[in-house]
Amino acid sequence: MRLFGAKEMGQDQTKQQIEKGLQLYQSNQTEKALQVWMRVLEKTTDPAGRFRVLGCLITAHSEMGRYKDMLKFAVVQIDTARELEDPDYLMESYLNLARSNEKLCEFQKTISYCKTCLNMQGTTVSLQLNGQVSLSMGNAFLGLSIFQKALECFEKALRYAHNNDDKMLECRVCCSLGSFYTQIKDYEKALFFPCKAAELVNDYGKGWSLKYRAMSQYHMAVAYRKLGHLADAMECCEESMKIALQHGDRPLQALCLLCFADIHRSRADIQTAFPRYDSSMSIMTEIGNRLGQIQVLLGVAKCWMIKKELDKALEGIEKAQELAEGLGNKLGLLKLHCLCEGIYRTKGQQRELRDHVVKFHECVEEMELYCGMCGESIGEKNNQLQALPCSHFFHLK
Repeated sequence: MRLFGAKEMGQDQTKQQIEKGLQLYQSNQTEKALQVWMRVLEKTTDPAGRFRVLGCLITAHSEMGRYKDMLKFAVVQIDTARELEDPDYLMESYLNLARSNEKLCEFQKTISYCKTCLNMQGTTVSLQLNGQVSLSMGNAFLGLSIFQKALECFEKALRYAHNNDDKMLECRVCCSLGSFYTQIKDYEKALFFPCKAAELVNDYGKGWSLKYRAMSQYHMAVAYRKLGHLADAMECCEESMKIALQHGDRPLQALCLLCFADIHRSRADIQTAFPRYDSSMSIMTEIGNRLGQIQVLLGVAKCWMIKKELDKALEGIEKAQELAEGLGNKLGLLKLHCLCEGIYRTKGQQRELRDHVVKFHECVEEMELYCGMCGESIGEKNNQLQALPCSHFFHLK
């Protein structure tokens, strides 16, 4: 009997310590929370408690941008789930593994782990987690510029959010849809979806983490800048950055710095843009956001083009091309070919110009970025788009 009692005490103590860590984390004492959770991880004999504390560590490391540590804990969590022999735990741990790979821009691995999750149907948690799996999968397809599949996943995630009345998930999907429509240049929808996310935060988000507000404000800032509303973009980005700094959210800080730099570039204030691109690049490199690094290098190249320093622009484009090819990010490659086209046209280098025109059109074909009605390419300029049920797009005339 004493042995049984001791185990129960271990479980209770584990639960108490996890709660203590959560309270510290929620009051922004992140390092103290991590110490508490690491102690639990070392000392607990309760596998379910170990699984829960690993979940806390995964979330915390994700929000701090320590993605390699996040992945390390996700791998340990899978072993713990196998030890527990519970399909619910296993599905959750595979989702965390998918998310870790998504953050590290390992998009093929993300898709593969998401498919593993979706094959584990019939678990009790699958109804709650399917929406999150679809969202992660959509983000990975978006990273690979496979737009139709990305949209299918986001729409599926949205249906799960509505069916389960999961407003937090709905908020996250709206932010991803904002990013999606920014990329294919339907800027009205790119603004509509993060505005909808901000509405959800205002209506339902009193008890939510402030990261949801920060996230929606950031995506609104991006859309406002694309629409040329630079004062609104600056205001939203400042709001987002303030929360990101308060919470030590490094990934969001990097994105906000990139957005600030882009706003200054749009104002042709190149000298103010450069240091912000540098700061953003420094964080993106530290956390391993290679997709973000491509965006920074594109912005910097455009600055050099404004300054007529074409060889410096080409240097940045070359680095970005290596990253985009490594990730399989076709839209990044398309944008780079487009910039090269402009540079070589100015330089009067016809052979290089033709080469990049051909590669640009190959990218458009590969991504199926053609209107289903008029056959013109999509994503060259701001256009209102409509998706067919098969997720192919056409221009809304």
